[in-house]
Amino acid sequence: MTTSEILRPWHALPPSVAAALRPELPGVAQEIIEAVRVEVPPYARRLEGPFGRGLIAGVEQALRQFVDGLGTGGKLPRARVYVDLGRGEMRAGRSLDTLLSAYRVGARVAWRRFASLGAEAGLPPATLFELAESIFVYIDELSAKSAEGYASEQSAAAGERSARRQRLVRMLVRTPPADPLDVEETAREAEWRLPEEVAVLVFAEEQRARVVPRLPADAIVELVGEVVVAVIPDPARSDRAQQLARAVGGRLHAALGPAVSWRDAAVSLLRARAVLALVEEGVVRQRGVIRADDHAAALLLRSDRRLAQELVRARLAPLAALPDGPRARLTETLAAWLAEQGRLQLVAERLHVHPQTARYRLGQLRELFGDALEQPAARFELELALRADGLL
Repeated sequence: MTTSEILRPWHALPPSVAAALRPELPGVAQEIIEAVRVEVPPYARRLEGPFGRGLIAGVEQALRQFVDGLGTGGKLPRARVYVDLGRGEMRAGRSLDTLLSAYRVGARVAWRRFASLGAEAGLPPATLFELAESIFVYIDELSAKSAEGYASEQSAAAGERSARRQRLVRMLVRTPPADPLDVEETAREAEWRLPEEVAVLVFAEEQRARVVPRLPADAIVELVGEVVVAVIPDPARSDRAQQLARAVGGRLHAALGPAVSWRDAAVSLLRARAVLALVEEGVVRQRGVIRADDHAAALLLRSDRRLAQELVRARLAPLAALPDGPRARLTETLAAWLAEQGRLQLVAERLHVHPQTARYRLGQLRELFGDALEQPAARFELELALRADGLL
């Protein structure tokens, strides 16, 4: 026996079965429709509109096709109506189970009526058993077609929603900013709630396959330029840090911009990209989620590279003429002295040298920098210059 014969048992039914059933099809169709109204609540009041007309047409066509196919064993013809019914359920926001329940009700009513008609026509029990099997296999095929339509519409809806969310990401992070009303409309179409605050996470495109599937379900993602941009809603939520750390892992790296209003998402993106650049240049040596808020000074100094270079040249000029070795030692000593606010013992401990050595080096610095070491504004600029020198 072939697969087709196993799946479609009605091929063995004699033509007399169709002859006995065909005259009663209108009445059977009406009985099925009434049973569906009663037993499937979502359809109780919806059989007058377009969907109702489609369902009634589907019932009538299903019965005709079934009876016309008795004795042929052919595949299900004109299946589009059942595919469309599945699509309609998805568009209406209902579970497919509602439609499948209606099919089961229809199969039960059809079998009860067909069995009665067959018995009245004198059909033998073996033929009635084959008729019963045929009805339920046929309903399984209708159900499969509707499931196909439902899945197809579900996939199309997911693809459309994904495209809208990608567009929303681009709108949120663009400079100049998009019209807030346009953003709100796109968010509604994308079925994404605009939160009070967002933060932007960025990472390299080659990390996309590993990171994106692990991101929180409410994150929206798009490729912007050469980096993947994920807009994270409600970044201050208690579980967010753990979710993002889990998504990125300990071997990869991603930069997280500050929490801002969704209207300022472009600012969060700008800072996240700046931090990512520091990582890629080796200035920041971290893995995992790297927060822009933790590198504010570096971002500030890197925001105007030329100004930072001029500051370094101007404030650290006394060290520039020294040989490499002494320059490195005195630069390190100056940084320690500024960090420890001139406390000699702590400076020595930080440098891992004897206090007398630290005192000697500080004397050299005073000769080089003069009164600048005693002026608060000058000390501040010296510290900025040292930090900038490490970033350039």
